Amino acid sequence: MNSLTIALSKGRIFDETLPLLAAAGIEPAENPEQSRKLIIGTNHANIRLVIVRATDVPTYVQYGAADFGIAGKDVLTEHGGSGLYQPLDLQIARCRMMVAVRKGFDYAAASQPGCRLRVATKYPDIAAEHFADKGVHVDLIKLYGSMELAPLVGLSDAIVDLVSTGNTLKANDLEAVEHIADISSRLVVNKAALKLKYAAIQPIIDAFARVVNADKAA
Repeated sequence: MNSLTIALSKGRIFDETLPLLAAAGIEPAENPEQSRKLIIGTNHANIRLVIVRATDVPTYVQYGAADFGIAGKDVLTEHGGSGLYQPLDLQIARCRMMVAVRKGFDYAAASQPGCRLRVATKYPDIAAEHFADKGVHVDLIKLYGSMELAPLVGLSDAIVDLVSTGNTLKANDLEAVEHIADISSRLVVNKAALKLKYAAIQPIIDAFARVVNADKAA
């Protein structure tokens, strides 16, 4: 029987993946939030989970260290999706990619074609494409966390980041001023693994699809 490795990240994506795994008859042996293990077994001897950073999921799948995984559309866009098959939008971990600024900042005037903005983000490719389409010149500042701090201390004029409830922006006197894209998590599969382990992988994809379609119909 083919062994399968699934790449997942901790937190919201893992939690919202559990019902999908359950639909495929897969139950993790441990909760990664309560375990230091990076490789977690399941109720199937031939299926294991590897717990990695969200941004690393596509890389593990691309190079075959995992047969498939779940990653946000934001991560996949920045990664480029090379060598990956993306059969399903799982409609989980949904949020929005937004431009945000300090309250009172005249974004409408500052983002006219030909203007120049300093933009802090951990999504430089997404941000670059968005502002290029608007004809706005940007100086991109790559950050890895605490994005909201950048406009407050004068590091940037704006940020491009994921927004879920908007509470963090509000707490830091920022506001979302432009919608870039709706984001959700996708199933990504290693193309070679899908061919070699089709009989093992396809039923899992089908089980995930049934859950997604049932949620859409509800």
